[in-house]
Amino acid sequence: MSQTFAVLMDPIERIHPEKDTTLALLLEAQRRGHALRYSLQGDLAIRDGAAWARLTPLEVRDSRTDWFTLGQSRWQPLAGGADVVLERKDPPFDAQFLYDTLVLDLAERAGVRVVNRPQALRDFNEKLAAQWFPQCCAPALVTRQRDQLRHFAHEYGRIVVKPLDGMGGHGVFLSAGDDPNLNSILETLAGADQRLVMAQKYIPEITQGDKRILVVNGEPVPYALARIPQGTDFRGNLAAGGKGVGQPLSDRDRWIAAEVGPELARRGILLAGLDVIGDYLTEVNVTSPTCARELDAQFGLNIAGLVLDAIEATRTGTAARPTGHA
Repeated sequence: MSQTFAVLMDPIERIHPEKDTTLALLLEAQRRGHALRYSLQGDLAIRDGAAWARLTPLEVRDSRTDWFTLGQSRWQPLAGGADVVLERKDPPFDAQFLYDTLVLDLAERAGVRVVNRPQALRDFNEKLAAQWFPQCCAPALVTRQRDQLRHFAHEYGRIVVKPLDGMGGHGVFLSAGDDPNLNSILETLAGADQRLVMAQKYIPEITQGDKRILVVNGEPVPYALARIPQGTDFRGNLAAGGKGVGQPLSDRDRWIAAEVGPELARRGILLAGLDVIGDYLTEVNVTSPTCARELDAQFGLNIAGLVLDAIEATRTGTAARPTGHA
């Protein structure tokens, strides 16, 4: 049955269509006959206790130069204007992002399906969520106290230090207990012991790639995209210049996905991206996980199809288990 899919995203004209997972989802929804609507962060509102949005009709194409057409915008209640909202706004998860999830709570209460669920987006900080599964993680410390972070660096030698609200490798530092820049790095991230910072033991297997494992409705896609650092940069993030190489999941990858996946599904996180370096889970990405298009291209998959299967099955009350193949 045809439905209306609204997407809340960053400006569509700024995306890289050949590797944008949001575009893949929209293309698949349109292919199945669903109507598309487009909104930006400034297009949400609340009127008399109901979630409203400025919804713009959208058509998409699988093109690197001409991938969308927009129609005439109209303010209207989300309930009635959309059956499904794809919440795909990129981090940072700041106060405005938080307020968006509260607006979408009202839409969900009125019967709109929001993917991923607003409550889950609030609960799952992408850096801290990995700490819900300590059995999967390398040694880590989250604190505001710079002296504790310095002690952690001396204890483990090389460490990676990162803010809790970034993406794409921004603000991530590689340091060590004897690094003369360590104090400056910690001041930059934590201030005067004011902001929570995450430190993780450096995992040398990063040279083999920071693996992105996509999990759909609690089940992993059978291939990961290993984002391999290039040159002298230790970061594997594609936004930081990493090279994406697909590979089958290892036994350890599958074990990590089995530990994390059921909790994601239970909380209404339909699409997530697990970041795994070597044998260790480092992040759980739930706001706008990517890498679907790269894996589709390398292995002939249709990951967006798995997501749409799960959305449609949930609406009809049936169960869907992804297989990873088109």
